[in-house]
Amino acid sequence: VQLVESGGGLVQTGGSLRLSCVASGRTFSSSVVGWFRQAPGKEREFVAAISRSGSEITYTDPVKGRFTISRDNAKNTWYLQMNSLKPEDTAVYYCAAGATIWTMARDTAYGYWGEGTLVTVSS
Repeated sequence: VQLVESGGGLVQTGGSLRLSCVASGRTFSSSVVGWFRQAPGKEREFVAAISRSGSEITYTDPVKGRFTISRDNAKNTWYLQMNSLKPEDTAVYYCAAGATIWTMARDTAYGYWGEGTLVTVSS
């Protein structure tokens, strides 16, 4: 099983990026999938998660109204659209899969992880 993120990069404050996570080796259409991030010197933190049908979505407060998570089960892929980026969004972003709707924001609930993609927001 492999999860591969893409779409990270360097962007100015106020800019946008779209992260993608492509899964291979098994399908995650019945699982909650999500995004986490880890800034330099900080612990990994939850960003967003989406249920298998998309009916349940949750975000961490600092990104509400700016980030949008979505998924395409036919492609075994999920996305994180990030708008109005701020320097404090700078981090390595990880996609994850395998949680339930009761554990969407808990990193220990995810059994599958990508290797991360770096997002740098310059001021």
